[in-house]
Amino acid sequence: MANLLSQIRSAQMSVPSPASASRTLTAREKAAVIVRLLLAEGTPIPLSTLPEHMQASLAEQMGRMRLIDRTTLAAVVAEFLDQLESVGLTFPGGIEGALSMMDGHISATAASRLRRLAGASSRVDPWDRIAAIAADRLLPLLEAESVEVAAVTLSKLPVPRAAELLAQMPGERARRVAYAVSMTGNVDPETVRRIGLSLVSQLDAQPPRAFETPPVERVGAILNVSSAQTRELVLEGLAAQDQGFADQVRRAIFTFAHLPARLLPRDVPKVLRMVDMPRLVTAMAGAQADPLLAEAAEFLLTNMSQRMSQSLREEIAARGKVRDKDAQEAMAAVILAVRQLEAAGELALIQQED
Repeated sequence: MANLLSQIRSAQMSVPSPASASRTLTAREKAAVIVRLLLAEGTPIPLSTLPEHMQASLAEQMGRMRLIDRTTLAAVVAEFLDQLESVGLTFPGGIEGALSMMDGHISATAASRLRRLAGASSRVDPWDRIAAIAADRLLPLLEAESVEVAAVTLSKLPVPRAAELLAQMPGERARRVAYAVSMTGNVDPETVRRIGLSLVSQLDAQPPRAFETPPVERVGAILNVSSAQTRELVLEGLAAQDQGFADQVRRAIFTFAHLPARLLPRDVPKVLRMVDMPRLVTAMAGAQADPLLAEAAEFLLTNMSQRMSQSLREEIAARGKVRDKDAQEAMAAVILAVRQLEAAGELALIQQED
């Protein structure tokens, strides 16, 4: 707003002070005068962000007007500046803007209801919302739609998002959608808008999800910090009920033994800083009884400072045998530290191949 004020003030410098009574203009005419003045001064105005009916109304008003005397122009500018300087707080305007501002502060049910109301309004551009939707939610909708609808959607999305969606489509369909993009040159804006409204309505029809992560990841995260005995019993039970789900959970599991294959050596010091020393000693001492776990412990010892590694080796030797329960809890604490760093974006795990 400060930038807009300075631009209008600079434009006002060329407008003389009113010497006589000015004409009485309507609010729409005054808006047209201000826009015309800013355009004449070469000031870029993001009119495209306004609803289409307002853009059309402004253009029609400017088309009807002819001449404005200097006195009226000065009065309109002075009034507009007074109104701008008196503004204390602004709101985003529209339900979508309000939802963006209140994101995380209202329930998902209330947000879904408000979005349905916004989608029913012809003043809302559905593609603004579609562009913000994650690819994993948008892809099932596009797979159920025709190739032409998918081509229009990719054409309206930002290039990185369109490329991400195209890469996740099966090869034959991806080729058909890419070819269909070449045939979208003559699609009229109203058709594109209706496609966007249809996609948004389908998204709103989906029930809100209570959990952000899929079931496989949630079960895997729970088993990550469970004891080895509990983990194997649960996996055996899952395999008896649903072998496919059990296989996915097994791939999602990340335990102490997986550290050498999944953790980058440069990230080892970050993880160790989050685990207190007695617990770290317990985890590594307990790992000596199993060759796979001992390999993981050696991986950690090798990728820390030499002095710290030597100190830990001495404490591990002095600690001797560790109860299995204590070792499992200590190893789970190390894995929890890795997961916390991953969630915070401070490290990235090496992805396992199927």
